[in-house]
Amino acid sequence: MSTTSQMLKGLLDGSLLALIAKGETYGYEIIEKLQSHNFAVVSEGSIYPVLMRLQKNNLVSTVMRKSPSGPKRKYYTITAEGEAELERFKEHWNQLSQGVSSLLGEGDDERAVK
Repeated sequence: MSTTSQMLKGLLDGSLLALIAKGETYGYEIIEKLQSHNFAVVSEGSIYPVLMRLQKNNLVSTVMRKSPSGPKRKYYTITAEGEAELERFKEHWNQLSQGVSSLLGEGDDERAVK
């Protein structure tokens, strides 16, 4: 597994919760939204297991709705537990990203990684 894939795997739960928190959405739409935010390496095969885990852990709720074009779609909505988990994710992400930025020398031209 590549370094990018390993890093992405650790960020998907929080990233999906952040997208779902913006409004009810379905699987393929989530993939499109991730790609529009430069998550180009995300595939359907990696998203659906995460969505199932989020649902199992009561972080999102789902409802099946008729699609205007094709089969029914499963729509995802964040729960109160999901919102709390998203806040924890944001706190951890801010701490981690600040630490990594510091180590990589961002803002410090003399030691910046090239």
